[in-house]
Amino acid sequence: MRRSTTIATAAVAMIGVFALAGCTTDPNVAPPAATDPAPSESASANEWFDQEVFDTQDAQRGVAPEGPADEPYLQYINAEMVDTSEYASEGAKKACFANASISNPWRQTGWITMNQQLKVLQDEGVISEMETRDAQDSDDTQIADIDYFIAEGGCDVFLISPNSTAAMTPAVERACETGKPVIVFDRGVQTDCPVTFIHPIGGFAWGIDTAEFLIENLEPGDKVVGLRILPGVDVLEQRWAAAEKLFTEAGIDAVDYFTGADPAEIKSIISDELAKGDVKGIWMDAGDGAVAAIEAFEDAGVDYPVMTGEDEMSFLRKWKETGLTGLAPVYSNFQWRTPLLAAQKIFAGEEIPKEWVLPQSPITVDELDQYLAANEGMPDGHYAKFGGENLPGFPEVWQQRQIP
Repeated sequence: MRRSTTIATAAVAMIGVFALAGCTTDPNVAPPAATDPAPSESASANEWFDQEVFDTQDAQRGVAPEGPADEPYLQYINAEMVDTSEYASEGAKKACFANASISNPWRQTGWITMNQQLKVLQDEGVISEMETRDAQDSDDTQIADIDYFIAEGGCDVFLISPNSTAAMTPAVERACETGKPVIVFDRGVQTDCPVTFIHPIGGFAWGIDTAEFLIENLEPGDKVVGLRILPGVDVLEQRWAAAEKLFTEAGIDAVDYFTGADPAEIKSIISDELAKGDVKGIWMDAGDGAVAAIEAFEDAGVDYPVMTGEDEMSFLRKWKETGLTGLAPVYSNFQWRTPLLAAQKIFAGEEIPKEWVLPQSPITVDELDQYLAANEGMPDGHYAKFGGENLPGFPEVWQQRQIP
């Protein structure tokens, strides 16, 4: 399905394809109104472009985070600290986690890591248990899950990874009204009532990192093919909105396609583009299908492109094997540890960031061997910057994909 630089409507239903995204929705900018969640054929990519947020995330990329050097999941950028002394109390606490889903490898990797972090805090007497309800990518289910936790009355802290922004806001506000601390992470809501909101820098930062890399390694007029999973998901739209802006300014000939992360579709798209002429670069809004894209160049017997993928192991391994000029942007998977560690700090009455912006740094070629070695034996769907190397069960739990 070829696209121009305007945003097209998905040819598949959101609920069916959201599981394909090896990523999450960006917390900084809400999608269009709930009555019309996907942009129309005539909509401009600028509907997803926000100069203020672009500038903020661009600046945050260059900020040295505060916090422990060897614990990126505890680091933060430009934080306003908040007092949590009102929640200070002794004894093990029950955490109640309303999770959007574990329907893709990114979320599965994080879920495994989160549960290993939980074991540490249980052993330390910080958390007694974590009751989890999985919404399976459904707003209605997650709203019911949050209301169930509220009615149950046994939660000492609410952890919420929202399925969507606007729909989940009232339920999060109801959780806040209980007087118990609420921690939102991964995706945002339209209220500041949670004690903290935890997330990596965001989608615009991804788009800037990747576009600048391609521009630095290409010439004006070179063609870049953008491979996109699906429309209407804010972090994905923001990644492309940022990249498209920079490509246009640099004179790069960029075309983009929605692929549904289907390897056969990706190969077909690349083959068709190669039949028209040279393709010098490949840009992706997620790493799914990266290997298929590379294989299309091999099948055609042409030089490898300059390429951006993701820190998923399948791309990192193919990058190393081929020696192509590559970059692996990340949407820091280690954030799944942070909510439980934030709960520990809250019950200790320690200050924490109100908006906890975690570092988000791509893997460069100079770091490739380091991350390949550190993740040797991990499955292809594993994410290199998962941040669980110092947790119990490493590496076997992640190698065996032991999903609780």
